[in-house]
Amino acid sequence: MSVLLVFLLALCVAALLRKVGSREAGLPPGPPTVPILGNVHIFPTEFAHFKFTEWARKYGGIFSLKVGPSTVVVLTDVAAVKELLDKRSATTSDRPAIHIADRITGGLHMVLARSTSTWKILRKTSAAILTAQATAQHLPIQQAEATQLLYDILRSPQASPFPFMCQSIRGELVIMLYGKRAPRYDTPEISGFFNVTHAFNAILGPGAAPPVDAMPFLKFVPERWAKWKRECKRIRNLQRTLYFGMMEETRDRMRRGEGNGCYMEEVVGREKELGMDDEMTSYFGSALQETGSETTASYLQSLILALVAYPEAQKKAHEEIDRVVGEDRLPTLDDLEHMPYIRAMISETHRFRPVGPLGIPHSTLATEEYQGYIIPKGATIFVNIYLIIDLGGIFHDPALFDDPENFIPERYMLAENGTKPGVDGSDLKATFPFGFGRRICPGMHLAHNSININAMNLLWAFDFKPDIDADGNPIMVDTTAYKTGVANAPQPFKCRIAPRSPEKAKIIEREFLDAADTFAKFEVGLNEEDKEYVAKLRAYAG
Repeated sequence: MSVLLVFLLALCVAALLRKVGSREAGLPPGPPTVPILGNVHIFPTEFAHFKFTEWARKYGGIFSLKVGPSTVVVLTDVAAVKELLDKRSATTSDRPAIHIADRITGGLHMVLARSTSTWKILRKTSAAILTAQATAQHLPIQQAEATQLLYDILRSPQASPFPFMCQSIRGELVIMLYGKRAPRYDTPEISGFFNVTHAFNAILGPGAAPPVDAMPFLKFVPERWAKWKRECKRIRNLQRTLYFGMMEETRDRMRRGEGNGCYMEEVVGREKELGMDDEMTSYFGSALQETGSETTASYLQSLILALVAYPEAQKKAHEEIDRVVGEDRLPTLDDLEHMPYIRAMISETHRFRPVGPLGIPHSTLATEEYQGYIIPKGATIFVNIYLIIDLGGIFHDPALFDDPENFIPERYMLAENGTKPGVDGSDLKATFPFGFGRRICPGMHLAHNSININAMNLLWAFDFKPDIDADGNPIMVDTTAYKTGVANAPQPFKCRIAPRSPEKAKIIEREFLDAADTFAKFEVGLNEEDKEYVAKLRAYAG
Protein backbone atom coordinates (compact mmCIF):
# COMPACT_ATOMS: atom_id res chain seq x y z
CA MET A 1 0.00 0.00 0.00
CA SER A 2 2.82 2.42 0.89
CA VAL A 3 4.54 1.70 -2.44
CA LEU A 4 1.27 2.43 -4.26
CA LEU A 5 0.80 5.71 -2.39
CA VAL A 6 4.34 6.82 -3.26
CA PHE A 7 3.73 5.88 -6.88
CA LEU A 8 0.46 7.85 -7.01
CA LEU A 9 2.11 10.84 -5.32
CA ALA A 10 4.92 10.74 -7.87
CA LEU A 11 2.36 10.71 -10.69
CA CYS A 12 0.60 13.75 -9.20
CA VAL A 13 3.87 15.65 -8.84
CA ALA A 14 4.86 14.76 -12.41
CA ALA A 15 1.47 15.93 -13.69
CA LEU A 16 1.76 19.23 -11.82
CA LEU A 17 5.32 19.81 -13.02
CA ARG A 18 4.26 19.09 -16.57
CA LYS A 19 1.80 22.00 -16.35
CA VAL A 20 4.48 24.38 -15.07
CA GLY A 21 5.64 26.47 -18.01
CA SER A 22 2.56 25.68 -20.08
CA ARG A 23 0.48 28.49 -21.55
CA GLU A 24 -2.81 28.64 -19.65
CA ALA A 25 -6.13 28.86 -21.45
CA GLY A 26 -7.10 32.44 -22.28
CA LEU A 27 -3.57 33.82 -22.53
CA PRO A 28 -2.54 35.56 -25.76
CA PRO A 29 -0.79 33.23 -28.23
CA GLY A 30 2.97 32.86 -28.37
CA PRO A 31 5.89 30.53 -29.12
CA PRO A 32 5.50 26.86 -28.13
CA THR A 33 6.49 26.08 -24.55
CA VAL A 34 8.35 23.17 -22.97
CA PRO A 35 7.54 21.68 -19.55
CA ILE A 36 8.81 23.57 -16.50
CA LEU A 37 10.90 26.07 -18.53
CA GLY A 38 8.09 27.46 -20.63
CA ASN A 39 9.95 29.78 -23.03
CA VAL A 40 13.02 30.35 -20.85
CA HIS A 41 15.23 28.44 -23.28
CA ILE A 42 14.39 30.85 -26.14
CA PHE A 43 13.93 34.05 -24.15
CA PRO A 44 16.34 36.67 -25.60
CA THR A 45 19.08 37.84 -23.26
CA GLU A 46 20.14 40.87 -25.35
CA PHE A 47 18.44 43.10 -27.93
CA ALA A 48 15.17 41.51 -26.84
CA HIS A 49 13.16 44.05 -28.87
CA PHE A 50 14.43 42.43 -32.07
CA LYS A 51 13.18 38.97 -31.13
CA PHE A 52 9.95 40.36 -29.71
CA THR A 53 9.28 42.09 -33.02
CA GLU A 54 9.87 38.86 -34.93
CA TRP A 55 7.37 37.06 -32.69
CA ALA A 56 4.88 39.92 -33.07
CA ARG A 57 4.82 39.37 -36.83
CA LYS A 58 3.95 35.74 -36.22
CA TYR A 59 1.63 35.89 -33.20
CA GLY A 60 0.12 39.38 -33.41
CA GLY A 61 0.27 42.73 -31.64
CA ILE A 62 -0.27 41.12 -28.24
CA PHE A 63 1.45 37.82 -27.46
CA SER A 64 2.62 35.94 -24.39
CA LEU A 65 5.64 34.05 -23.14
CA LYS A 66 6.01 31.70 -20.20
CA VAL A 67 9.03 32.03 -17.93
CA GLY A 68 8.57 28.98 -15.75
CA PRO A 69 5.26 29.54 -13.95
CA SER A 70 5.33 33.30 -14.67
CA THR A 71 3.66 35.07 -17.59
CA VAL A 72 5.13 37.78 -19.82
CA VAL A 73 2.88 39.75 -22.19
CA VAL A 74 4.42 41.79 -25.01
CA LEU A 75 2.51 44.64 -26.65
CA THR A 76 3.33 45.95 -30.12
CA ASP A 77 -0.18 47.21 -30.84
CA VAL A 78 -0.71 50.94 -30.21
CA ALA A 79 -4.38 50.58 -29.23
CA ALA A 80 -3.51 47.87 -26.69
CA VAL A 81 -0.82 50.08 -25.16
CA LYS A 82 -3.22 53.00 -24.82
CA GLU A 83 -5.99 50.89 -23.33
CA LEU A 84 -3.96 48.74 -20.94
CA LEU A 85 -1.17 51.02 -19.78
CA ASP A 86 -2.85 54.42 -19.95
CA LYS A 87 -6.58 53.89 -19.39
CA ARG A 88 -6.11 50.96 -17.00
CA SER A 89 -3.03 52.33 -15.32
CA ALA A 90 -4.50 51.76 -11.86
CA THR A 91 -3.98 48.01 -12.31
CA THR A 92 -1.02 47.96 -14.73
CA SER A 93 1.40 50.38 -13.04
CA ASP A 94 3.25 47.89 -10.84
CA ARG A 95 6.79 46.71 -11.54
CA PRO A 96 7.93 43.08 -11.64
CA ALA A 97 9.73 41.84 -8.54
CA ILE A 98 13.47 42.50 -8.86
CA HIS A 99 15.08 41.13 -5.71
CA ILE A 100 18.57 42.21 -6.76
CA ALA A 101 17.51 45.85 -7.16
CA ASP A 102 15.57 45.80 -3.89
CA ARG A 103 18.53 44.26 -2.06
CA ILE A 104 20.74 47.12 -3.22
CA THR A 105 18.32 50.04 -2.85
CA GLY A 106 15.98 48.77 -0.15
CA GLY A 107 13.07 49.11 -2.57
CA LEU A 108 13.56 52.90 -2.71
CA HIS A 109 14.56 53.28 -6.37
CA MET A 110 11.56 55.21 -7.68
CA VAL A 111 11.77 53.81 -11.21
CA LEU A 112 12.13 50.13 -10.20
CA ALA A 113 10.08 50.12 -6.98
CA ARG A 114 6.91 48.06 -6.70
CA SER A 115 3.55 49.82 -6.45
CA THR A 116 3.71 50.33 -2.69
CA SER A 117 2.83 53.20 -0.37
CA THR A 118 6.53 54.17 -0.45
CA TRP A 119 6.52 54.40 -4.25
CA LYS A 120 3.36 56.52 -4.14
CA ILE A 121 5.11 58.98 -1.82
CA LEU A 122 8.10 59.13 -4.17
CA ARG A 123 5.82 59.68 -7.15
CA LYS A 124 3.90 62.41 -5.31
CA THR A 125 7.20 64.10 -4.47
CA SER A 126 8.32 64.10 -8.08
CA ALA A 127 5.01 65.64 -9.16
CA ALA A 128 5.35 68.30 -6.46
CA ILE A 129 8.82 69.52 -7.39
CA LEU A 130 9.21 68.77 -11.11
CA THR A 131 6.57 71.32 -12.10
CA ALA A 132 6.51 73.38 -15.28
CA GLN A 133 7.34 76.50 -13.24
CA ALA A 134 10.36 74.85 -11.60
CA THR A 135 11.52 73.57 -15.00
CA ALA A 136 11.49 77.12 -16.36
CA GLN A 137 13.51 78.36 -13.38
CA HIS A 138 16.29 75.87 -14.15
CA LEU A 139 16.44 76.70 -17.86
CA PRO A 140 19.52 79.00 -17.48
CA ILE A 141 21.47 76.05 -16.05
CA GLN A 142 20.55 73.84 -18.99
CA GLN A 143 21.53 76.59 -21.43
CA ALA A 144 24.86 77.14 -19.67
CA GLU A 145 25.74 73.43 -19.69
CA ALA A 146 24.72 73.18 -23.35
CA THR A 147 27.07 76.09 -24.09
CA GLN A 148 29.93 74.32 -22.33
CA LEU A 149 29.26 71.24 -24.45
CA LEU A 150 29.70 73.36 -27.60
CA TYR A 151 32.88 74.83 -26.18
CA ASP A 152 34.32 71.44 -25.22
CA ILE A 153 33.70 70.11 -28.74
CA LEU A 154 35.14 73.27 -30.29
CA ARG A 155 38.36 72.94 -28.25
CA SER A 156 38.77 69.22 -29.01
CA PRO A 157 37.42 68.61 -32.53
CA GLN A 158 39.45 65.41 -32.96
CA ALA A 159 38.18 63.85 -29.74
CA SER A 160 34.98 61.87 -29.48
CA PRO A 161 32.15 64.22 -28.46
CA PHE A 162 30.30 61.54 -26.54
CA PRO A 163 32.16 61.76 -23.21
CA PHE A 164 31.53 65.51 -23.36
CA MET A 165 27.81 64.83 -23.84
CA CYS A 166 27.69 62.41 -20.91
CA GLN A 167 29.53 64.90 -18.71
CA SER A 168 27.32 67.81 -19.82
CA ILE A 169 24.00 66.10 -19.16
CA ARG A 170 25.23 64.61 -15.90
CA GLY A 171 26.70 67.97 -14.84
CA GLU A 172 23.41 69.68 -15.63
CA LEU A 173 21.57 67.27 -13.33
CA VAL A 174 24.09 67.61 -10.50
CA ILE A 175 23.56 71.38 -10.49
CA MET A 176 19.76 71.22 -10.76
CA LEU A 177 19.40 68.47 -8.16
CA TYR A 178 22.17 69.28 -5.67
CA GLY A 179 23.21 72.85 -6.45
CA LYS A 180 26.84 71.97 -7.14
CA ARG A 181 28.77 72.25 -10.36
CA ALA A 182 30.65 69.22 -11.74
CA PRO A 183 32.75 70.79 -14.53
CA ARG A 184 34.68 67.85 -15.98
CA TYR A 185 34.46 64.13 -16.67
CA ASP A 186 36.95 63.36 -13.88
CA THR A 187 35.07 65.37 -11.25
CA PRO A 188 34.38 62.87 -8.42
CA GLU A 189 30.60 63.29 -8.72
CA ILE A 190 30.81 62.48 -12.45
CA SER A 191 33.34 59.64 -12.43
CA GLY A 192 31.74 58.15 -9.32
CA PHE A 193 28.34 58.24 -10.99
CA PHE A 194 29.51 56.34 -14.05
CA ASN A 195 31.27 53.79 -11.85
CA VAL A 196 28.14 53.23 -9.75
CA THR A 197 25.68 53.07 -12.64
CA HIS A 198 27.92 50.70 -14.62
CA ALA A 199 28.06 48.29 -11.67
CA PHE A 200 24.32 48.62 -10.97
CA ASN A 201 23.30 48.06 -14.59
CA ALA A 202 25.74 45.15 -14.92
CA ILE A 203 24.33 43.17 -12.01
CA LEU A 204 20.77 43.78 -13.24
CA GLY A 205 21.67 42.45 -16.70
CA PRO A 206 20.55 39.00 -17.88
CA GLY A 207 22.67 36.21 -16.40
CA ALA A 208 24.70 38.47 -14.13
CA ALA A 209 23.08 37.01 -11.01
CA PRO A 210 21.03 33.88 -10.26
CA PRO A 211 17.28 34.05 -11.04
CA VAL A 212 16.35 34.86 -7.47
CA ASP A 213 12.83 36.02 -8.35
CA ALA A 214 12.07 32.71 -10.08
CA MET A 215 13.85 30.68 -7.38
CA PRO A 216 13.18 32.51 -4.07
CA PHE A 217 15.03 29.88 -1.99
CA LEU A 218 18.28 31.43 -3.30
CA LYS A 219 17.67 34.38 -0.96
CA PHE A 220 18.64 32.13 1.95
CA VAL A 221 22.02 31.00 0.58
CA PRO A 222 24.74 32.30 2.98
CA GLU A 223 26.67 35.28 1.66
CA ARG A 224 30.01 33.46 1.77
CA TRP A 225 28.65 31.04 -0.87
CA ALA A 226 26.83 33.70 -2.92
CA LYS A 227 29.11 36.02 -4.87
CA TRP A 228 26.07 37.96 -6.09
CA LYS A 229 25.17 38.89 -2.52
CA ARG A 230 28.65 40.27 -1.92
CA GLU A 231 28.42 42.25 -5.15
CA CYS A 232 25.04 43.65 -4.10
CA LYS A 233 26.57 44.80 -0.82
CA ARG A 234 29.51 46.41 -2.66
CA ILE A 235 27.21 48.31 -5.05
CA ARG A 236 24.94 49.39 -2.20
CA ASN A 237 27.96 50.85 -0.39
CA LEU A 238 29.09 52.65 -3.57
CA GLN A 239 25.63 54.14 -4.06
CA ARG A 240 25.29 55.29 -0.49
CA THR A 241 28.76 56.80 -0.42
CA LEU A 242 28.08 58.82 -3.58
CA TYR A 243 24.41 59.77 -3.31
CA PHE A 244 24.16 60.14 0.44
CA GLY A 245 27.38 62.16 0.39
CA MET A 246 25.98 64.58 -2.20
CA MET A 247 22.77 64.86 -0.21
CA GLU A 248 24.68 65.61 2.99
CA GLU A 249 26.61 68.39 1.21
CA THR A 250 23.27 69.91 0.20
CA ARG A 251 21.96 69.74 3.77
CA ASP A 252 25.18 71.28 5.15
CA ARG A 253 24.88 74.17 2.71
CA MET A 254 21.27 74.73 3.77
CA ARG A 255 22.26 74.72 7.45
CA ARG A 256 24.81 77.45 6.65
CA GLY A 257 22.12 79.50 4.97
CA GLU A 258 23.76 79.10 1.54
CA GLY A 259 20.93 77.52 -0.40
CA ASN A 260 20.88 78.15 -4.14
CA GLY A 261 17.45 76.91 -5.21
CA CYS A 262 18.24 73.36 -6.32
CA TYR A 263 15.56 70.67 -6.42
CA MET A 264 16.80 68.64 -3.45
CA GLU A 265 16.74 71.71 -1.20
CA GLU A 266 13.00 71.87 -1.83
CA VAL A 267 12.60 68.17 -1.02
CA VAL A 268 14.55 68.58 2.25
CA GLY A 269 12.47 71.60 3.19
CA ARG A 270 9.22 69.72 2.53
CA GLU A 271 10.18 66.25 3.84
CA LYS A 272 7.51 66.14 6.56
CA GLU A 273 4.81 67.57 4.30
CA LEU A 274 5.61 65.04 1.55
CA GLY A 275 6.02 62.07 3.92
CA MET A 276 9.71 61.61 3.03
CA ASP A 277 12.59 60.65 5.31
CA ASP A 278 16.35 61.09 4.80
CA GLU A 279 16.76 57.62 3.29
CA MET A 280 13.95 58.13 0.79
CA THR A 281 15.21 61.60 -0.10
CA SER A 282 18.70 60.35 -0.90
CA TYR A 283 17.45 57.53 -3.13
CA PHE A 284 14.93 59.85 -4.74
CA GLY A 285 17.77 62.06 -5.98
CA SER A 286 19.77 59.07 -7.18
CA ALA A 287 16.90 57.73 -9.31
CA LEU A 288 16.41 61.12 -10.98
CA GLN A 289 20.12 61.25 -11.84
CA GLU A 290 20.35 57.74 -13.22
CA THR A 291 17.30 57.93 -15.42
CA GLY A 292 17.82 61.49 -16.61
CA SER A 293 21.48 61.53 -17.58
CA GLU A 294 21.93 58.25 -19.46
CA THR A 295 18.79 58.59 -21.58
CA THR A 296 19.36 62.18 -22.75
CA ALA A 297 23.02 61.55 -23.58
CA SER A 298 22.05 58.42 -25.54
CA TYR A 299 19.45 60.40 -27.48
CA LEU A 300 22.00 63.04 -28.52
CA GLN A 301 24.41 60.33 -29.69
CA SER A 302 21.67 58.85 -31.88
CA LEU A 303 20.92 62.30 -33.29
CA ILE A 304 24.54 62.80 -34.34
CA LEU A 305 24.66 59.30 -35.81
CA ALA A 306 21.61 60.18 -37.95
CA LEU A 307 23.13 63.51 -39.03
CA VAL A 308 26.28 61.75 -40.22
CA ALA A 309 24.34 59.01 -42.01
CA TYR A 310 21.79 61.35 -43.62
CA PRO A 311 23.62 64.49 -44.83
CA GLU A 312 20.60 65.80 -46.77
CA ALA A 313 18.57 65.96 -43.57
CA GLN A 314 21.45 67.79 -41.85
CA LYS A 315 21.65 70.25 -44.75
CA LYS A 316 17.93 71.07 -44.49
CA ALA A 317 18.25 71.61 -40.75
CA HIS A 318 21.23 73.90 -41.27
CA GLU A 319 19.35 75.98 -43.83
CA GLU A 320 16.35 76.38 -41.51
CA ILE A 321 18.32 77.32 -38.41
CA ASP A 322 20.45 79.80 -40.35
CA ARG A 323 17.31 81.43 -41.72
CA VAL A 324 15.64 81.73 -38.31
CA VAL A 325 18.60 82.34 -35.97
CA GLY A 326 21.38 83.69 -38.19
CA GLU A 327 25.08 83.92 -37.45
CA ASP A 328 25.13 86.38 -34.55
CA ARG A 329 23.69 84.43 -31.62
CA LEU A 330 22.94 80.97 -30.26
CA PRO A 331 19.38 79.64 -30.68
CA THR A 332 16.87 79.74 -27.82
CA LEU A 333 13.84 77.61 -27.04
CA ASP A 334 11.63 80.41 -28.40
CA ASP A 335 13.22 79.86 -31.83
CA LEU A 336 12.04 76.26 -31.99
CA GLU A 337 8.47 77.39 -32.62
CA HIS A 338 9.64 78.83 -35.95
CA MET A 339 11.65 75.77 -37.03
CA PRO A 340 9.22 73.02 -38.12
CA TYR A 341 11.92 70.93 -39.80
CA ILE A 342 14.11 70.78 -36.70
CA ARG A 343 11.07 69.96 -34.54
CA ALA A 344 10.35 67.14 -36.97
CA MET A 345 13.98 66.00 -36.79
CA ILE A 346 13.80 65.82 -32.99
CA SER A 347 10.63 63.71 -33.19
CA GLU A 348 12.10 61.51 -35.92
CA THR A 349 15.15 60.73 -33.77
CA HIS A 350 12.83 59.48 -31.02
CA ARG A 351 11.09 57.25 -33.56
CA PHE A 352 14.17 56.15 -35.50
CA ARG A 353 16.21 55.04 -32.49
CA PRO A 354 14.16 55.24 -29.29
CA VAL A 355 16.32 55.41 -26.19
CA GLY A 356 14.30 52.72 -24.41
CA PRO A 357 13.16 50.27 -27.10
CA LEU A 358 11.34 48.18 -24.48
CA GLY A 359 11.16 50.74 -21.72
CA ILE A 360 10.94 49.35 -18.21
CA PRO A 361 8.40 46.53 -17.83
CA HIS A 362 5.10 46.96 -16.03
CA SER A 363 3.31 44.38 -13.93
CA THR A 364 -0.38 43.83 -13.27
CA LEU A 365 -1.96 44.32 -9.85
CA ALA A 366 -5.14 42.53 -10.91
CA THR A 367 -6.28 40.25 -13.71
CA GLU A 368 -7.29 42.13 -16.85
CA GLU A 369 -9.19 41.04 -19.96
CA TYR A 370 -8.49 42.56 -23.36
CA GLN A 371 -9.97 41.52 -26.71
CA GLY A 372 -10.86 38.10 -25.32
CA TYR A 373 -7.40 37.50 -23.83
CA ILE A 374 -6.68 37.10 -20.12
CA ILE A 375 -3.72 38.97 -18.64
CA PRO A 376 -3.31 37.46 -15.18
CA LYS A 377 -2.45 39.26 -11.96
CA GLY A 378 1.33 39.49 -11.58
CA ALA A 379 2.02 39.25 -15.32
CA THR A 380 4.96 41.25 -16.66
CA ILE A 381 4.10 43.60 -19.54
CA PHE A 382 6.65 44.82 -22.08
CA VAL A 383 5.93 47.46 -24.71
CA ASN A 384 8.01 46.97 -27.83
CA ILE A 385 8.13 50.49 -29.23
CA TYR A 386 11.04 49.60 -31.49
CA LEU A 387 11.46 47.35 -34.53
CA ILE A 388 14.17 45.60 -36.45
CA ILE A 389 14.04 46.38 -40.16
CA ASP A 390 11.29 44.54 -42.08
CA LEU A 391 9.87 42.86 -39.00
CA GLY A 392 7.16 45.25 -37.78
CA GLY A 393 6.60 46.93 -34.40
CA ILE A 394 5.24 50.27 -33.15
CA PHE A 395 7.67 53.05 -34.07
CA HIS A 396 8.94 51.09 -37.08
CA ASP A 397 5.70 49.45 -38.14
CA PRO A 398 5.39 49.64 -41.97
CA ALA A 399 1.62 49.70 -41.50
CA LEU A 400 2.01 53.00 -39.63
CA PHE A 401 5.06 54.60 -41.26
CA ASP A 402 6.31 54.88 -44.83
CA ASP A 403 9.86 53.56 -45.21
CA PRO A 404 10.24 53.20 -41.41
CA GLU A 405 13.83 51.94 -41.50
CA ASN A 406 15.10 55.30 -42.81
CA PHE A 407 15.56 58.65 -41.07
CA ILE A 408 12.99 60.96 -42.69
CA PRO A 409 12.07 64.03 -40.59
CA GLU A 410 9.62 65.21 -43.26
CA ARG A 411 7.13 62.56 -42.14
CA TYR A 412 6.43 64.67 -39.02
CA MET A 413 5.74 67.73 -41.17
CA LEU A 414 3.15 65.85 -43.21
CA ALA A 415 1.37 64.32 -40.21
CA GLU A 416 1.46 65.27 -36.53
CA ASN A 417 2.57 61.81 -35.45
CA GLY A 418 4.60 60.97 -38.57
CA THR A 419 2.24 58.29 -39.85
CA LYS A 420 1.60 57.53 -43.51
CA PRO A 421 -1.35 59.19 -45.34
CA GLY A 422 -4.72 57.80 -44.35
CA VAL A 423 -3.49 56.24 -41.10
CA ASP A 424 -4.90 57.49 -37.79
CA GLY A 425 -1.88 58.16 -35.61
CA SER A 426 -3.76 59.81 -32.74
CA ASP A 427 -2.83 56.98 -30.34
CA LEU A 428 0.90 57.51 -31.01
CA LYS A 429 1.56 59.93 -28.21
CA ALA A 430 4.72 62.03 -28.25
CA THR A 431 5.26 60.82 -24.68
CA PHE A 432 5.74 57.18 -25.73
CA PRO A 433 9.55 57.34 -25.31
CA PHE A 434 9.00 58.51 -21.71
CA GLY A 435 6.78 55.69 -20.47
CA PHE A 436 3.09 55.10 -19.88
CA GLY A 437 0.33 55.77 -17.39
CA ARG A 438 1.37 56.36 -13.80
CA ARG A 439 4.92 55.29 -14.63
CA ILE A 440 5.57 58.07 -17.11
CA CYS A 441 8.93 59.78 -16.55
CA PRO A 442 8.44 62.60 -13.99
CA GLY A 443 11.40 64.53 -15.46
CA MET A 444 9.99 64.48 -18.99
CA HIS A 445 9.80 68.28 -19.26
CA LEU A 446 13.40 68.72 -18.13
CA ALA A 447 14.48 66.09 -20.66
CA HIS A 448 12.54 67.81 -23.47
CA ASN A 449 14.24 71.13 -22.73
CA SER A 450 17.70 69.56 -22.60
CA ILE A 451 17.16 67.66 -25.86
CA ASN A 452 15.72 70.69 -27.67
CA ILE A 453 18.43 73.11 -26.53
CA ASN A 454 21.31 70.75 -27.32
CA ALA A 455 19.86 69.65 -30.68
CA MET A 456 19.48 73.25 -31.85
CA ASN A 457 22.91 74.25 -30.55
CA LEU A 458 24.71 71.36 -32.22
CA LEU A 459 22.96 71.99 -35.55
CA TRP A 460 23.65 75.72 -35.40
CA ALA A 461 27.32 75.29 -34.50
CA PHE A 462 28.77 72.27 -36.29
CA ASP A 463 28.99 70.17 -39.42
CA PHE A 464 28.98 66.42 -38.74
CA LYS A 465 30.53 64.32 -41.48
CA PRO A 466 31.77 60.72 -41.88
CA ASP A 467 35.36 59.98 -40.98
CA ILE A 468 37.68 59.24 -43.93
CA ASP A 469 40.04 56.35 -44.58
CA ALA A 470 43.70 56.51 -45.68
CA ASP A 471 42.64 57.05 -49.30
CA GLY A 472 40.32 59.92 -48.45
CA ASN A 473 37.12 57.92 -48.86
CA PRO A 474 34.27 58.44 -46.38
CA ILE A 475 33.73 55.66 -43.82
CA MET A 476 30.00 55.11 -43.62
CA VAL A 477 28.53 54.74 -40.15
CA ASP A 478 26.35 51.79 -39.17
CA THR A 479 23.00 53.07 -37.89
CA THR A 480 22.07 49.63 -36.54
CA ALA A 481 25.17 49.12 -34.36
CA TYR A 482 23.91 49.70 -30.83
CA LYS A 483 25.00 48.71 -27.34
CA THR A 484 23.10 46.28 -25.16
CA GLY A 485 21.47 47.65 -22.06
CA VAL A 486 18.43 49.56 -20.85
CA ALA A 487 19.37 52.78 -22.66
CA ASN A 488 19.68 52.35 -26.42
CA ALA A 489 22.97 54.10 -27.27
CA PRO A 490 25.03 53.68 -30.46
CA GLN A 491 28.26 51.76 -30.44
CA PRO A 492 31.20 54.21 -30.53
CA PHE A 493 31.65 55.63 -34.02
CA LYS A 494 33.99 58.16 -35.56
CA CYS A 495 32.97 61.31 -37.36
CA ARG A 496 34.49 64.63 -38.35
CA ILE A 497 33.19 67.69 -36.51
CA ALA A 498 33.95 71.24 -37.59
CA PRO A 499 32.52 74.66 -36.67
CA ARG A 500 30.33 75.92 -39.47
CA SER A 501 32.09 79.30 -39.59
CA PRO A 502 34.80 81.27 -37.75
CA GLU A 503 32.12 83.70 -36.61
CA LYS A 504 30.14 80.94 -34.94
CA ALA A 505 33.28 79.66 -33.22
CA LYS A 506 33.82 83.14 -31.73
CA ILE A 507 30.23 83.29 -30.53
CA ILE A 508 30.62 79.92 -28.80
CA GLU A 509 33.68 81.24 -26.94
CA ARG A 510 31.87 84.44 -25.98
CA GLU A 511 28.77 82.62 -24.77
CA PHE A 512 30.89 80.22 -22.73
CA LEU A 513 32.50 83.16 -20.92
CA ASP A 514 29.09 84.73 -20.34
CA ALA A 515 27.88 81.45 -18.81
CA ALA A 516 30.41 81.94 -16.00
CA ASP A 517 27.89 84.12 -14.16
CA THR A 518 25.32 81.29 -14.23
CA PHE A 519 27.86 78.73 -13.05
CA ALA A 520 29.44 80.90 -10.34
CA LYS A 521 26.89 80.42 -7.57
CA PHE A 522 27.08 76.63 -7.99
CA GLU A 523 30.89 76.41 -7.86
CA VAL A 524 30.92 75.53 -4.16
CA GLY A 525 32.93 72.80 -2.54
CA LEU A 526 35.03 72.18 -5.67
CA ASN A 527 38.28 70.27 -5.20
CA GLU A 528 41.55 71.85 -6.27
CA GLU A 529 41.66 70.01 -9.61
CA ASP A 530 38.19 71.29 -10.53
CA LYS A 531 39.04 74.84 -9.49
CA GLU A 532 42.18 74.75 -11.62
CA TYR A 533 40.28 73.28 -14.56
CA VAL A 534 37.58 75.98 -14.43
CA ALA A 535 40.18 78.75 -14.19
CA LYS A 536 42.20 77.41 -17.15
CA LEU A 537 39.08 76.94 -19.25
CA ARG A 538 37.99 80.54 -18.76
CA ALA A 539 41.50 81.87 -19.31
CA TYR A 540 41.73 79.94 -22.58
CA ALA A 541 38.34 81.23 -23.75
CA GLY A 542 39.27 84.77 -22.79
